[in-house]
Amino acid sequence: MSEQVYQTATLGLGGNIGDPVHSMAAALQALDARSDCRVVAVSRLYRTPPWGKTDQSFFFNACAQVSTSLQPEALLDVCLEIERGMKRERIERWGPRTLDIDVLTYADVVQDAPRLELPHPRMTDRGFVLMPLADFAADLLIKGVAVSEWLASADINGIEVADQTSDWWRVS
Repeated sequence: MSEQVYQTATLGLGGNIGDPVHSMAAALQALDARSDCRVVAVSRLYRTPPWGKTDQSFFFNACAQVSTSLQPEALLDVCLEIERGMKRERIERWGPRTLDIDVLTYADVVQDAPRLELPHPRMTDRGFVLMPLADFAADLLIKGVAVSEWLASADINGIEVADQTSDWWRVS
């Protein structure tokens, strides 16, 4: 039996319907409970204005780093399965949602596949992704540029810290 190889991936989580903080916490707990995935870092919790479609409630956002033996698409499948378990419905692009989990990065993988682009194609434009990601991965290189540098030029207007601790997800 060959030993499993673990890779580091980063995830973006968010939601604005129901109890999104509870949904994100439950999602991280579900990932951490798996034998093929371990949560190794979690950002603080952020409250962020809606993006793309602005006539909706504020969001809660966070990022997490996981160590996983799953391949990128399998990790995406697990995240989508968790979203479905939290009653996520994909009705409207950038619309309201109970939970959204995006695979942002996976090791040094760069791919432009139909199901999963890595790194996430719009993450460097989004303050609501970059701020929480910088909590634990400020030096992570995305397209050759550190997360902290992407963040320095991102729009972070209206984004505020909702919970200063990084263990907010363990307590729900």
